[in-house]
Amino acid sequence: MKIKLQHLLSCIVFTVILPLTLVAQDSASIKKDTIPLKKDTTITPSRPDKPVLKIGGALRFNYNLSSWKKEQVKRGGDFGLDMFRINADVAYKKLDFHAEYRFYSKDFGGSFLKEGYVRYLFNDSTHMDIGLVQNPFGNTTYNSHNWFFNLPYYAGFEDKFSMGVNFHQRRNRWIYDIAFFKNAMELNFGDKSGTDPSRYSYDVAGRNKEVNQGNIKTEYLIAEDKKIGISGMIGGVYNIPTGRMGARWAAALHTDLTFGKLNVKLQSMYYQYNLSDSSQYKNIVQLAAYGSSYDVARKAYLHTASFAYTQPVKLGPVKSLVFYENYSYMNKPQTGFKDTQMNVLGCMINAGNLVTYVDWAAGKNQPWLGPDWQNGLSTGNPDSKWSSRFNINIGYYF
Repeated sequence: MKIKLQHLLSCIVFTVILPLTLVAQDSASIKKDTIPLKKDTTITPSRPDKPVLKIGGALRFNYNLSSWKKEQVKRGGDFGLDMFRINADVAYKKLDFHAEYRFYSKDFGGSFLKEGYVRYLFNDSTHMDIGLVQNPFGNTTYNSHNWFFNLPYYAGFEDKFSMGVNFHQRRNRWIYDIAFFKNAMELNFGDKSGTDPSRYSYDVAGRNKEVNQGNIKTEYLIAEDKKIGISGMIGGVYNIPTGRMGARWAAALHTDLTFGKLNVKLQSMYYQYNLSDSSQYKNIVQLAAYGSSYDVARKAYLHTASFAYTQPVKLGPVKSLVFYENYSYMNKPQTGFKDTQMNVLGCMINAGNLVTYVDWAAGKNQPWLGPDWQNGLSTGNPDSKWSSRFNINIGYYF
């Protein structure tokens, strides 16, 4: 596979040269925020000698009005349950434990574990996580500011969790992550069992399963709130009908920069699947989450640009307003495949434990933002038009 030179150059300009230009223009704040170069220290003595348990969670409700759902528009939208979740955290000497279990409606996959792992702290700059762990790839924890995320999430590359181990270390201005994931979260242990779609992360499903994945991610901190990085992933794709192993890989350039009240996240990435399947299935791969699945192009470029501005306020319980504009574009180089776009304009209202997202989300060939569910992220619809969804998500976090 040949990567087009213009795509490579645009990625470098978008995620490296442009951010460095912005940083150069903000040199005064960089000097103020310069990170002290210090040696790694041993684990802090404040770690508890007895297990300390903390229980938290959230209850969220959602209102949405979708332009392509004509009957819903007639009745003025729908307001109902989004999800209920429980978080458990335990700290004990050099060990931490974290788990988050979510409850959705039956149509959205029911209940499932979002993440859960045991962490061993070597010292205050190095730790290792084992379990259902977030993949170190791209801007993490999120490459977006809105409730919908950006397109990489729907292709399995944002806020994604898999079963394995991740080693994390910070050394002065450098942050390193090295991970191995045996497979996606497994619920069925049969000989030829497919991937159960009741899950949070978008994982390979249908005729294939993702296995034996390696990730590496490196970030350089220009300042404490300004970093630039590169990520890579390579892994296997086991084809259930043939019993043969295919392969997949992905790479990304990414930046996360804060200038006072403004945060800028930029990311450019490419992914590719090489499937060991019959010819009629080789151009698409099936992904699943939230109880259902859809097709995705086996290779694509994904570019995202996300901007957020935080304005502190004093309006009763409201402490701050975060205004954001998040845009993402998916270019599919296969002949006849139509590209996908997504844009979310909105505001997060922070009132302590009560957090509300007010979003106007629009998409073209985006499964969650239009009528093209099954093939929106794969072949696409040549007649597809922009569709939009007005969404309010109200959540109480405890």
